[in-house]
Amino acid sequence: MHFVKARLYIRIIPPYVPAPKLVNRIVGIVEMVFGLGLVFESTRSLAAYGIILLLIAVFPANLYMYQKENKGLPRWLLLLRLPLQLVLIGWAYVYT
Repeated sequence: MHFVKARLYIRIIPPYVPAPKLVNRIVGIVEMVFGLGLVFESTRSLAAYGIILLLIAVFPANLYMYQKENKGLPRWLLLLRLPLQLVLIGWAYVYT
C-alpha cells in the first residue's frame, strides 16, 4: 500500500523527517523484504528482528497521526494503534 496509496502514508510522516516520499518508498520496500524473509526458515529470525526495528522506527509516524487527528479514522482507533505496536513487536519476537 506504500506504493498504491502513497499520499496516505506520506501524510503521516512527521515533518521533521526529511524526504518523506523517499522514506515512504524505502519503508515499503523494507516491509516487503522482511515479509518475504519470514517465509524462509534460514532468514526468518533476521527478518523478525528487522520487523521489530521497523515497528520501533515507524512508531513516531503513528504517534504523529494520533496527534494530528488524521481525517477519516476515529481518534480512539488511532490511540489503540499505539499499544498495538507492542503487540506486533511481541508477535515478531516469537519468530526470532
